[in-house]
Amino acid sequence: MQDMGRRYVQYVNRTYQRSGGLWQGRYKASYIQSERYLLACMRYIELNPVRAEMVTRPGEYRWSSYGANALGKEDKLLTPHGEYLALGSTAAGRQEAYRNLFVNEEDDSAWNLIRAATQQGVIVGDSRFSEMIEKRLGRKVVPQPRGRPLKEKTLKQNHENGY
Repeated sequence: MQDMGRRYVQYVNRTYQRSGGLWQGRYKASYIQSERYLLACMRYIELNPVRAEMVTRPGEYRWSSYGANALGKEDKLLTPHGEYLALGSTAAGRQEAYRNLFVNEEDDSAWNLIRAATQQGVIVGDSRFSEMIEKRLGRKVVPQPRGRPLKEKTLKQNHENGY
């Protein structure tokens, strides 16, 4: 994604005789425990333009996959995920089940986890899933305290001084 972003920025800058970046922040990706959080992530993303007051309903946003997932509009860029396909045995059944996910537009409990993951580029899943991914990658994937780790001497002094 970084390479694609760099090339696209160079193309746009050359084409429009401009300089600088196109986006505010860097690309962030997160592992998602699909069987528990994928549909919540899809709902979260589909409702972003609604929360930003760009549209009143998710299907009104031109770049949304809601039209394909909820209304059956053809979109050759999409490949349905297994969790979406499991919503029903027919296309109409899946679309109805997907629309029902949007009946309540209030934040659900998974959204706080999704927001944290998108800000920090960490796991969207439970502790067991996080442990499995950490073992596979050989590094921490849960949020860590900000800043440098304290040196052992400082920790010992703080303990001795009752901090």
